[in-house]
Amino acid sequence: MASERVLKEKQLVIDEIKERTENAKSIVLFDYRGITDSEAKELRRKLKASNADYKVYKNTLMTRAFNDLGIDLTEALSGPSAFAFSDDQIAPIKVLSDFAKDHPALILKVGIVDGEKADQAKLAEYAKLPSRDGLLTMLAGGMIGLVKDLSICLDLYSQQKEEN
Repeated sequence: MASERVLKEKQLVIDEIKERTENAKSIVLFDYRGITDSEAKELRRKLKASNADYKVYKNTLMTRAFNDLGIDLTEALSGPSAFAFSDDQIAPIKVLSDFAKDHPALILKVGIVDGEKADQAKLAEYAKLPSRDGLLTMLAGGMIGLVKDLSICLDLYSQQKEEN
């Protein structure tokens, strides 16, 4: 039987996992076997640059935390798993997917985006989406196009009125 001190430490870790899960807009579980220490540092830097991070927890503690939250990820928690989390829905998925292209040892298992479970196929779809900045740029470009067309139309109308 584990001592009371050990049980309290484990409960603190479970609470930390629950807090990060509740506060994050997206989380991703991935298999990191085969990644070297320098590659792990590189991945952590890339995640930090996109306002995300990852941490490795024991699967039993993650299972308990997810079960307390009513999330069933037991099938994804076989083998070593790392836990990536972020306030951005897509950023960690894009970073991990791009990193996995260059480092085939990294395998995305499952994710939760805005409270919805996403399997590997869904994560691959999310990875193809443009970033938030890219989407805002496309929106601005579309809006500028409308204003440009309106100004051309008004100019032509004013020229027509001047001729009459």
